[in-house]
Amino acid sequence: MGEDSDRARDRWARLRFSIVGQLLAAPCKHGELRGALEDLAAKAWRHPTTGALVRFGRSTIERWYYAARNERQDPVARLRPRIRKDAGLQPSLGEKLRAVLHAQYKAHRRWSCKLHVDNLAVLVQEDPALGGRVPSYSTVRRYMKSRGLFRQRRKPQRRTPGAERAAARLEELEVRSYEAEYVLGLWHWDFHHGSRLVLTPEGRRRKAFLLGVLDDCSRLGCHLQWYLEETARNVVHGLCQGFQKRGLPRSVMSDRGSAMLAAEIERGLLALGILHEPTLPYSPYQNAKQEVFWAAVEGRLMAMLEGCEELTLELLNEATQAWVELEYNRTLHSELGMSPLERYLQGPSVGRECPSSDELRRAFRAEVGRTQRKSDGTLSLLGRRFEVPSRYRHLERLRVRYASWDLSSLDLVDPQSGQILCALYPIDKVRNADGRRRRLDPVATLPESDASEAPAPGIAPLLRKLMADYAATGLPPAYLPQYSHDSKDTLEEERH
Repeated sequence: MGEDSDRARDRWARLRFSIVGQLLAAPCKHGELRGALEDLAAKAWRHPTTGALVRFGRSTIERWYYAARNERQDPVARLRPRIRKDAGLQPSLGEKLRAVLHAQYKAHRRWSCKLHVDNLAVLVQEDPALGGRVPSYSTVRRYMKSRGLFRQRRKPQRRTPGAERAAARLEELEVRSYEAEYVLGLWHWDFHHGSRLVLTPEGRRRKAFLLGVLDDCSRLGCHLQWYLEETARNVVHGLCQGFQKRGLPRSVMSDRGSAMLAAEIERGLLALGILHEPTLPYSPYQNAKQEVFWAAVEGRLMAMLEGCEELTLELLNEATQAWVELEYNRTLHSELGMSPLERYLQGPSVGRECPSSDELRRAFRAEVGRTQRKSDGTLSLLGRRFEVPSRYRHLERLRVRYASWDLSSLDLVDPQSGQILCALYPIDKVRNADGRRRRLDPVATLPESDASEAPAPGIAPLLRKLMADYAATGLPPAYLPQYSHDSKDTLEEERH
């Protein structure tokens, strides 16, 4: 039974108890009960659901009286209308018709209930074995709701395997709300496409993108900033400001956009000890707190800027910082029962201290391997060449870190320890054309050799040992000597 049905049964029980309750409070003397019941039957009572005036028969009231009098524990519950034995069973839907309905739903999950009923009517007309009649729309609807045969959502527009798996997962697995237990335990970040165009210094109007970073436990707006592009560079720029304002979180969540999963961001979060947990593909509901926050941005912040025709990016960012710090973070949150700032300050917190700006800048860099060109001691990256110091000329493979948006320098790192060895700069061919060259830096510092330790001249030790071992075998030389011209007469004499 539904909740409305339960409330109606409770109202009926209270009405019945109010009618017979006076007979229970002041029992009638012998022979007076019939007259008291007739007096109650003559009165008009307010119907518990429609509110109309109704009367009840003497025998009906008498039945209620004895039922309440014989119940010692809870007479009001005894007066509640009984639940039908076939409630929720829809007996008008036979077994064969139910099987047909289930098969039809399995084949067409996106049909409405009315469409299912209309198609069942045609099938019943074509096949008399199904019972000859179709139950009413309300009966079929109640049956489908009780069995969980709900109309499925529209298929995703992108018919990729990932989108299909996400749609199936949403239909098969339950969706639950969640909340991090600790402040700075989980941050959300995402881009929001603004509803207003901003005016650039060039006089053009462009779309603005709001990067929002929220703390899951407190809902605090850690940092908000508008940009003209949705890029990894802007993500790093905004995240680093959030880290410097609030501290380092333990984990972060974002969608799977290309800017969110850039190599620079993945390695930077790993270097800072922050777990990155992207949402499942095509599952934006996992980051629902961000979507709720965007509604507040549009409903209040952007609404208060409607009268500003010449809206620039600088003005929009200035207004956003004032709104999030002085209104949103300090306003009572209906779900928390306090403001986000109060929840953030109360903790408990698992955050960590933020490193310096230079460390943050070096952290958000991708790491790749490159081969050093021996001819001029350079390596190539993203179509540009960088010079390698001569002291590392013996290394064939190099590990470098870089940010794709800033190729003014690279970091050469030790592949074993991950320590930064030096900075690499782009090659300057014009400067190299002056002909000046530095002496080669030594690859390694070698100890000075003592004269007494210099190797003795002559045959090398290994060859000397091999020759001695061969002579010890007693075998003749395995070659014939070549005679000189001076010994030609001697050779003729030997022949005769």
